[in-house]
Amino acid sequence: MDWFRPMDEYCERVDASFWSEPMNAISNAAFIVAAIMLFLQWRRVSGSGPYGPLLILNVFIIGVGSFLYHTFANRWSEIADVVPIAAFILFYLTLGLHSYLGLRWWQSLSAVAVFFALSQLFVMGLEPTIGYTATYLPALATIYLVGLAMVSRQRSIANGLLLAGLVFTASVMFRAADLPFCVWLPQGTHMVWHLLNATMLFLLVRLYLLQGSSAAPARH
Repeated sequence: MDWFRPMDEYCERVDASFWSEPMNAISNAAFIVAAIMLFLQWRRVSGSGPYGPLLILNVFIIGVGSFLYHTFANRWSEIADVVPIAAFILFYLTLGLHSYLGLRWWQSLSAVAVFFALSQLFVMGLEPTIGYTATYLPALATIYLVGLAMVSRQRSIANGLLLAGLVFTASVMFRAADLPFCVWLPQGTHMVWHLLNATMLFLLVRLYLLQGSSAAPARH
C-alpha cells in the first residue's frame, strides 16, 4: 500500500495541495472547541471516573485526525481520520450499554463485538450503493435504539440520546450530499458534517458526564 498516494474524495478538493480543502480543514476546529467545552464541563462535575476524560480526549483527537486527512489527503492521514472515530463509537457504546442500560461489563463488550461484526456486514452490503456514509448508519440506528430503550427508564437520558440522534441524522444527510450537489455547491457540504458531528459528540459526552455514571446500578 502506498501510504502517501494522494486521495480525492470530496467536492471541495481540486488538487493535491495542502489547503485544497480549506473549509473542510478549518471546520475541524469545531471538534477542538467541543473538547474544550467538555473539559470545562468535566471540571464542574464529578463521578464520571476515568472514562469522561478519555471521551473528551477522543473528541479532540477526532478533530486532529480529520484535519490531517483534509489537508494531507493520503492513506496514512485517512487512517488518522477513521480510527479515532471508530474508537469513539465502540467506546461510547460500551459505556452507554453499561451505564445507561445497566449491562455488566462483559455483556456490554459482547454486545459491542456483535455490533461491530454486524456493522461490517451491513457496510459491505450498502457501501457499493451509498458510499462510505453507510459506515455510520449502524451507529446512528444504535443511538436511536438505546434512546428509545431509555424512555421508560430515565427520560432525561432518552431525550439526550434522541436529540443527538437527530443531529447525527442531519449530519449524515449533509455528508451524503457532498458529491451529488457538487455541481451547485462547489465548496461541498462536508464541512457541515464536521460542524454537526462536533455538536453531536458534545451532546453525547456531556450526557455521559452529567448523567451516565449514575444512570444505572453499578455492575461488574
